[in-house]
Amino acid sequence: MVENLELLFVWHSSTSKAAAEAAKHHAEAWLWKVLQALREYGPMTDEEQQTLLKLNPSTQRPRRVDLVARGLVEDSQIKRLTRSGRKAVVWRALGP
Repeated sequence: MVENLELLFVWHSSTSKAAAEAAKHHAEAWLWKVLQALREYGPMTDEEQQTLLKLNPSTQRPRRVDLVARGLVEDSQIKRLTRSGRKAVVWRALGP
């Protein structure tokens, strides 16, 4: 699992901090699932991961951001169109 999980939050928002604290016990499991999905299924956009894992964007995206900050996931330099027709970064897992 991922050690020393510190959830990111908007420092000036008491609701953001409270949400991070409330989610902490579930966040580590979701962090691992987001990383495992990228390792198992290959590079994906956030939207593709949200669909695959049936996750709310507000749950998936912060986990991916944390994985990027930890150096476990990176921008693949590839873009794909979302359902709305916008370009999105395709993220890939690093390491084993």
